[in-house]
Amino acid sequence: MGYKLIELKLPTDYLEALLESSIGKKLRIKEFSYSIETKSLDARKKNNIHWVMRIGVHSPEIRSTDDPKKETLKIPYRKRNKKVVIVGSGPAGFFAAFVLRKAGFETIMLERGAEVAKRDKGIKHFETTSEFSAIANYSFGEGGAGTFSDGKLTSRSKRIALERAFFLDSYVDAGAPEEIRYMTHPHVGSDNLKQIVRNLRDQYQKLGGTIRFETQLKDLEIEGDKVKIAITDADAIHADHFVLATGHSAYETYRMLINRGVGFRTKNFAMGCRAEHRQEAINEAQWGVKRLPGVKAAEYRLTSNADGNHSVYSFCMCPGGSIVPAATSEHTNIVNGMSCYQRGGQFANAACVVGVHPDQLAGKVLTPLEALDWIESLEVSFYDYSQGYAAPFCSIDDFIKGKMPDDTADTSYPLGLKPAPLWAMLPANIVASLRAGLMDFDRKIKGYSKGNLLGLESKTSAPIQIVREKSGVCSGFENLFVVGEGSGHAGGIVSSAADGIKAAMRIIEREDGT
Repeated sequence: MGYKLIELKLPTDYLEALLESSIGKKLRIKEFSYSIETKSLDARKKNNIHWVMRIGVHSPEIRSTDDPKKETLKIPYRKRNKKVVIVGSGPAGFFAAFVLRKAGFETIMLERGAEVAKRDKGIKHFETTSEFSAIANYSFGEGGAGTFSDGKLTSRSKRIALERAFFLDSYVDAGAPEEIRYMTHPHVGSDNLKQIVRNLRDQYQKLGGTIRFETQLKDLEIEGDKVKIAITDADAIHADHFVLATGHSAYETYRMLINRGVGFRTKNFAMGCRAEHRQEAINEAQWGVKRLPGVKAAEYRLTSNADGNHSVYSFCMCPGGSIVPAATSEHTNIVNGMSCYQRGGQFANAACVVGVHPDQLAGKVLTPLEALDWIESLEVSFYDYSQGYAAPFCSIDDFIKGKMPDDTADTSYPLGLKPAPLWAMLPANIVASLRAGLMDFDRKIKGYSKGNLLGLESKTSAPIQIVREKSGVCSGFENLFVVGEGSGHAGGIVSSAADGIKAAMRIIEREDGT
C-alpha cells in the first residue's frame, strides 16, 4: 500500500464526489482511500475564492511509501498514592486533571463556578434581568471562559505538537467535528462546546476523577518551598501537588498568591473595545458578495502600527456572533464575543485592541498588585458610567472624530447600549493608537468605519505573569504549578490546554524519576 500527499484546489461548494474524482484524476488511480490533512480558504482574489486542500492518499496503485508516522502523547499509567489538587476547569485545568488521572493519580478538580447547564441558565437569566451571578457568568464555570466563545482552536505556540494532537483527539472523541483536525482556522462554537465540556467531564469521572463545582480556592497553606493544603470556602484539602489554572480574570486568586509570596511580574497585554458590523457587510468587503456557498461567514484579521507607538489589532473575531456582557464581578462592565458553530447571526464582532504595558497606561512603574487595581478601577468606571451593564458605545467614525453619538444602534448585545464618549473613557495613549489603527482598518476593509465600538475589552490576556522555572514549577516552590491563561504564559484554548498537559507530564516525570 503506497502513500502520497497531494494538494488540490476546489470550489467553495464542492461535494465529496468532486473531491474523490479530483484525487483519482490527479494521481491517475482508481482504488484509494484518503484523509484531509489541511484545508484553508484562499480569498485573495474575489473572483477566484477557493479551498486549498492537502490530501493524504493511500492506494495499492501508488509506489511511494512516504506515509508520515504520527507520534502520540505517551501517558504512563500505574497505581499511585499521590494526590493532586487542580484549581479551575477550563482547558488548562481540565486537561491537567485528565492526564494526571489517566496516569493513576488521585485528582480533585475545584471549580468556583457552576456546571455547564446551570451556568448556561444563569447567563440567560443575567441577560434578561441584569442580575449578575458570581457562579454562573461568562468568565467562570465549567469549561472556563472559552465555553462561551467562538471556540477558536488556532495557536501560534511552538513545540506543542503532541499536546495539541492529544487535545484535538480528546475533543473529537467528546463530540467536536472531525474538521478541527485539519482546518487552518478551526472552531467549534459555543453551542458545541457546552456539550463537549460535559462529555469530557463524564469521561474524567468515569476514570475516577473528582470535580467539585461552586467551590472556590481561598488560600494556600505553605511550609518552606512546599504547598501543603488548599483552603476552599468549604474545607481544607491536603495534596502532594497543586496545579492552579484559574484563568486571567481571577484577580482574587492573583492577590492571594502574591500575598503568599508567589512571584509575579507585569507584562504586555492589550486593551480596547469591541467592534461590531453587519455580517453581510463584512462578507461583501472580504468576498465581493453577501454570501458564499460552502463557507459560513467571512472573517478578518487586522493589524496596524499606524501611529508608530503601539500595535493595534483585531482579536477573537466572531463571525455571525454576538457581543456579550463578560463582567467578572457585580460592579464591573466589560464585553467579549461569542458565536455558535454555524456562525449564522446577523452581526460580526471582534476586539479592536492596543498592545501596551500596564506601566504605559498608568504613567509610572506598577507592581503586579497595582496593575490589577488599575485595570479593575477602569472596569468599574464603565459600570458607573452606564449605572449597570448597558454597553457604552459610539460609531467607529464618531470615535475617530471625537463626536458624541446621538442615538442608539442595532446590536447583538443583549443588555442595551448607552451613547458614550469612549475616547474620553479610555486612557489617552490607547485612544491615540486606536484612532490611527481604526483609520488604517478602514483603508483595508471598505466601510469598516461604519461599524460601532462597544464597551471595554480588558480581558484579552493577563496583565501579569507568573515567574516560573523551565520545568514549569513556580519559582521558589517545589510542587506548585500555575498554568494556562492565568499564568500569563498561554493564550487561547489550545495553548492553555497544552500548558496544562505539560504541567501534568512534568508531575508524572517527577514522580517516576524520569
